Amino acid sequence: MMPRRWFAGALLLLTLGARAAADLDLEVTLEPATRQLEVIAELPVGGRSFAFTLHESLSVREARAAAGLLVAASVAGGRDAGDGRRSWRIALPAGAERVRIAYGGTLPVTETGRDHRQVLQRLPPMAAAAGSFLAAGSGWYPQPPLALFSYRVRLSLPGEQRAVVPGSLRAERLPRAGADRYAAEFEFARPTDGIDLMAGPWRVRERLLARAGASPLRLRTYFPPALDAESGLAEGYLADSARYIERYSALIGAYPYDAFSIVASPLPTGLGMPTLTYLGVDVLRLPFIRATSLGHEVLHNWWGNGVRVDARSGNWSEGLTTFLADYAYREESSAAAAHALRLAWLRDAAALPASEQPALRDFRSRRHGAEAAVGYGKGAMFFLMLRDRIGDAAFAQALRDFWQAQRFRHASWDDLRRAFERASGSDLRGVFAQWLSSRQLPMFTVDDAVASRSPSGHRLRLTLRQGSPALALRLPVEIAGGTHAITRWIDVTGERSLAGFDLDFLPERIRIDPEARTWRRLHEAELPLILRRWVGALQPRWVVVGGDAAFREAAETVVGRFFERPAALLRLTDLQAALVAGESVMVVGTPAAVDAALLANGLPQQAQTLGGNATRGSARVWTVERGPLLVVAANDAAALRSLARPLPHYGGQSWLVFDGGQASDRGLWPAPVPAFTVRGETPPTRQ
Repeated sequence: MMPRRWFAGALLLLTLGARAAADLDLEVTLEPATRQLEVIAELPVGGRSFAFTLHESLSVREARAAAGLLVAASVAGGRDAGDGRRSWRIALPAGAERVRIAYGGTLPVTETGRDHRQVLQRLPPMAAAAGSFLAAGSGWYPQPPLALFSYRVRLSLPGEQRAVVPGSLRAERLPRAGADRYAAEFEFARPTDGIDLMAGPWRVRERLLARAGASPLRLRTYFPPALDAESGLAEGYLADSARYIERYSALIGAYPYDAFSIVASPLPTGLGMPTLTYLGVDVLRLPFIRATSLGHEVLHNWWGNGVRVDARSGNWSEGLTTFLADYAYREESSAAAAHALRLAWLRDAAALPASEQPALRDFRSRRHGAEAAVGYGKGAMFFLMLRDRIGDAAFAQALRDFWQAQRFRHASWDDLRRAFERASGSDLRGVFAQWLSSRQLPMFTVDDAVASRSPSGHRLRLTLRQGSPALALRLPVEIAGGTHAITRWIDVTGERSLAGFDLDFLPERIRIDPEARTWRRLHEAELPLILRRWVGALQPRWVVVGGDAAFREAAETVVGRFFERPAALLRLTDLQAALVAGESVMVVGTPAAVDAALLANGLPQQAQTLGGNATRGSARVWTVERGPLLVVAANDAAALRSLARPLPHYGGQSWLVFDGGQASDRGLWPAPVPAFTVRGETPPTRQ
């Protein structure tokens, strides 16, 4: 058992005043280099026994009840559901209210090779000198017999390490000499359901943000030395965090905590927790992260953390956060940028097989592309359609009312609906029920469009059709003729909807929802082939052409990380049959071998498809309409291997050029909104 050197010497006290006892009190000593973890946990119990789980790497040293009475702890079974946790049970004397458990062990090593999908799965508690992550739910502490609990965590680590958990930093002691340890105390007084612990060899920067009627807000970055040394990076994150906090405080209500930190992860994470965000160190360097993802994670302190999701009715917070962060920034940038994001949501949804279209109320968290397309894309589009329906003022008032009524509570879609109903004075039960329950991606077509003369100029009679079962919604249509163009909204209620408009110009063309403001299935002409079609394929196939053994090994790595489901290897001689059968196939190879395979199967070669991009970069990736086919051409094994991590992130693109692991260029094949022709009314035949 490691020696206790907890808080030897004075602590820097950051918050004064008496505090109530926490439900869970943890005293943690972590040695990242050796992965040794020792913890003393004190928590409430009920009854004559207490059952809990710990990760299998951890064992109970001893347990004591009231007045220090030693009690028996024993393993109560095998691992739980194959997730690496082990059940324990402690026998308690009558009247015991709390138990003190000492436990520890050697944690698994931090697996920095995990990709972005793997870190969304349940992780074991992991430690290493380069970074440690003990995720809530990994079994690094005993869960109190409470659905929600408060906690206090005291941390001790080697002097070159720093550590953080979500909550208020109550005390901190920095090492003064080489043998000194780092110590800190965090408290989370609001009820929560888990504790994430992060540690690393970080440099800490801090900025205090003054707040009216409240203590200053503590903003921090926890960056490794190389990242911290990048000029202006940490300061930029602190300044942008302050800007986002001020933005959402004005929009929704006062920031609910007293701190916000940006913590660097050795894993490709993008996690938001109360008072902090845990972002991959490579991600933090990307210039667009501060302009998009950072604001998204700050906003989660209101939606998802400040107001918790009642998971029984689905996760509303990701859609609302995406709408108020990612989409709002695009909307403020330009109408074109906002339109492009709406189209991206609809294209992602259209790329999913029909069986992969879950209902919005079924969404809980993002583990793969289908869930992201619905929980984030459809969720955000739902809030856009809701704002279009009730107006900006009522929408903004509903957000403030919802926050005031539900902060630090669990809230459901129904709670959210009632806030929007009160603010708008509308009955929205049908709207919410339809969009939360429907698995459809409705498609709309013009059955007929007839123009005739009228006293005001011209009369347009329009007949729209959608599939069955029909959805009820407001659908915008653009009516154009000559140099004139106007948009009118139609209340669509059935499979066939009729509408009439008086116009002062002769209508010639109709376009349905050209600005992509409605959750719908895009027409084929609006759907450029994108990588997402292959990422989420149900039964993907792949073939490798050219290259040596190292190249083929790199191809296996890329394929394994790109597809969300296992991909079956295909022989080149079977490629044509697979394409005829409509299978989702990826061809990976060297440039010359790829061109030869395309030519042999009657498909356009690189130069014919990519033009001047065909010889740029170290690798090219593109979709082929006549397959359809996804092609990856890499100059060598190293160039191919460098695609393994970034390529799955570009599902919304039709083609890309890579220089190493960086996409130097990308784009979409042209996909205009189709126009339906308006016909003139045939005059009656004279007898």
